[in-house]
Formats: sequence, C-alpha cells, structure tokens
Amino acid sequence: MMKKNTIAVIVNDQPGVLQRVAGLFGRRGFNIESITVGASEEPGLSRMVIVTDGDERTLEQITKQLYKLIDVIKVIDLSANAIVAREIALIKVNAEPSVRPELLGVVETFRASVVDIGTHSLMVQVVGETTKIDAMVELLQPYGIRELSRTGVTALNRGNSK
Repeated sequence: MMKKNTIAVIVNDQPGVLQRVAGLFGRRGFNIESITVGASEEPGLSRMVIVTDGDERTLEQITKQLYKLIDVIKVIDLSANAIVAREIALIKVNAEPSVRPELLGVVETFRASVVDIGTHSLMVQVVGETTKIDAMVELLQPYGIRELSRTGVTALNRGNSK
C-alpha cells in the first residue's frame, strides 16, 4: 500500500551530499515530494528531512541505498512514530484596499501573519502541517496568488524518542 513516508537522514556536512542523495532517488525512480536540509544538534552533521511516497518495500530499498552513501550516518523512519511536522509558506496575494478586511479574516483564522503590505498586495506567512498550508492556499486562490514559496516539511519524533 502506497503511503507518505517521512524520513530523517543524518549526513556529514560536506559539499555535494545533497546532490548525491537526490541523485540516488532519481536513479532509482523514487519521487521526492519535499526535502529540507539544515544543521543538526551535532556540529559537522546536517539533518535532511525527506517526504516520499512508497510502500514498506520501497522504504526499505531507500534506506538500504542511503546507507551505501559514504556521508550518510543514520536513516530514521519518522513515519513509524508520532511526529511533529511543519512547513512554512510565504504567499503574496492581490489585495486591493476593498478586500483587505476579508483577507485579514482568512489570515487570522489560520493563525497566519501579514509580513509585508504593498499598495495592491499582501504577503502572508503561514506555518503548520502541509494540509493547513494547502487549505490556506486554496482559500487565497480566488483573490489571486501572485507568488508562492514553500519550505517543504521538517519534522522530529514527538516526546522522548530519538
């Protein structure tokens, strides 16, 4: 059964590691829905959070292939446990003065914030699960989205698990 898998990959912070990981997915025909990379709690190591589709067998293949890469230290299947997953989006939307009160109502409902105001536009920042971002984008669509930038998912296991 196909499902969304969220995996964390701890890697050496070296040039070209992201390219090698992404290349592995491409060569094997695995799709990356989102990938985020940043510093980890360990100096010299980075954490990649990758969201991909696949069944258990596909996830097992991905894990085995990742461990073959020299700079991969650890692969963690975050989907196996409860996680906290977040994404950030910046959305620039048409906002003539007459529709601003209505737009601000949408922003408030999603606990988002206005981070820039132009003469004919607003830029909104929204943080949350992917479904929340998708819903906000859908509601802002009728106003006319000028630009949209999303970070991709970042995630950690809940509670005391590591």
